[in-house]
Amino acid sequence: SYLSSGINAEYGGDNYMENLKQVGVNVSHIERVEGPSGVATITVDDNAENCIVIVGGANNSMSRDRVRSAGKPLTASKVVILQNEIPLEANLETLQLLDESNKECITIYNAAPAVESLPENLYSLVKIFCVNESEAEKLLGLPSVKSVEEAANAAGILRKRGCKIGMVTLGAGGVVYQDESGNTTHVKCPKVKAVDTTGAGDAFIGALACLMADKEDGKLDFRHQVEIACSVASESVTRLGTQSSYPTSYTR
Repeated sequence: SYLSSGINAEYGGDNYMENLKQVGVNVSHIERVEGPSGVATITVDDNAENCIVIVGGANNSMSRDRVRSAGKPLTASKVVILQNEIPLEANLETLQLLDESNKECITIYNAAPAVESLPENLYSLVKIFCVNESEAEKLLGLPSVKSVEEAANAAGILRKRGCKIGMVTLGAGGVVYQDESGNTTHVKCPKVKAVDTTGAGDAFIGALACLMADKEDGKLDFRHQVEIACSVASESVTRLGTQSSYPTSYTR
């Protein structure tokens, strides 16, 4: 797997790079830039719920030119994940480039952190568009996305905006998605004792992408892939931390 972003060695960047290398991520497309590296300040309450303040830092250096310069590692990818911690122009350029050069690529847009709007033409370039409850409320202007029924409605709205699969994560409530045929599915999460929910959404998205990119697991039906990804995310909340809490393997 490849990661494309920006870092500054003087602001923790070398530590980030070393950690990524140790877990097998190709860092050749991470550029060293001036200014601080991206930082997330996280607090966790007694109920294991989190509050995160994000400072984009060097992540904001991502540009259209940087996207185009990525070359084959991007255009030949099976799965590409995008999210809102880099500039919108870089996300759009990535989606447009893949639409031109690799229509078979599975694009996953995880619209986090929450935003109030995204360009209309973005949705039709996305295979899987995923948001959590609060992100769905803000992006879609909905008063509440807490229940399975409300999540199903939100997933349907995302589908109408043009993505192939609209998906809403509900934390311990699991995942609700509407597929290309308009069928809505609710996948429950295993019951666990949570100690820190930080990064659970990232664990879910990462696991889903890994499954879809794998030569063998990519043959599994989509619901089964979502079920496994839910299990990975559930396991991650039983340990403190974000990356340090992520499982290194999963059970099919």
